[in-house]
Amino acid sequence: MEDLERMAIFARVVEAKGFSEAARRLGLSKSLVSKQVSRLEKSVGARLLHRTTRSMSLTEAGAVFYEHCARILEEEEQARRAVGRLHAGPRGVLRISASVAFGTLHIAPALPEFLARHPEVSIDMAIGDRLVDLADEGFDLAIRIAARPGDNLVARRLAPVKRKICATPGYFKRHGVPRTLADLANHNCLTYTFAEPRDAWRLRGPRGDIDVRVAGNLRLNDDEALSAAVLGGLGVALLPTFIVGRDLQAGRLRAVLSDYVPHGSHVHAVYLPTRHLPLKVRAFIDFLRERFGPEPYWDRP
Repeated sequence: MEDLERMAIFARVVEAKGFSEAARRLGLSKSLVSKQVSRLEKSVGARLLHRTTRSMSLTEAGAVFYEHCARILEEEEQARRAVGRLHAGPRGVLRISASVAFGTLHIAPALPEFLARHPEVSIDMAIGDRLVDLADEGFDLAIRIAARPGDNLVARRLAPVKRKICATPGYFKRHGVPRTLADLANHNCLTYTFAEPRDAWRLRGPRGDIDVRVAGNLRLNDDEALSAAVLGGLGVALLPTFIVGRDLQAGRLRAVLSDYVPHGSHVHAVYLPTRHLPLKVRAFIDFLRERFGPEPYWDRP
């Protein structure tokens, strides 16, 4: 590191054509500048400058050495400018991981607006339900749905996740509308095996938590496939509103027993702890929080 500083001083002496002017430009004393150049010559094992009381000129070794010094200093300046540009505004490649359902329905449609706002950012997004390792796989952030998104990660809440008991109006017309939890025993209840492995819906009601045993002729490990079956009129299911919110808004589905809901979770943006969060990551998180809000568009009347 000391030699790099001395190389910078040496280059300034050459460019200023003398020690006095170089010292003035650097804000150092002339004697210090002279000592640093002498120490550099000792370090490289060659005389770099011819000095007289009235003039200074490069030796052959000094001319070669100066070319390398100038190139190194230019690279350093370019590196500083590049870092400065990164801190001046969001830019660079943003690598994101998102689940299939939420990523397809809500993250991918938001990307054109985000990229229009930040034209110097490009996005590389992997959609899949595998839990990626952000550090090992080089992701800037992941969009995850969980009550607790994981240890050793920073998590920012983006939106609440709600689930509602629902079916099509046609199904309820054929089989009746359940008015109590006990009425669900008379309905074809389709279950999401990832969240309900025991064919029981754990709900929070006016009197606290309750487990409701349900049964039906279809069990699925994918919420989107389950919602398709419900939209086909097959039965009743406990579905996330970020998937079926628009179907509820349009009347294609009807929610019942609204006093009973599962324990809530949230959509989170998670990233590795860092003292300096890149502006591209901060901008994307802020954009999603603004877009979804405390009452996301899929839950509004």
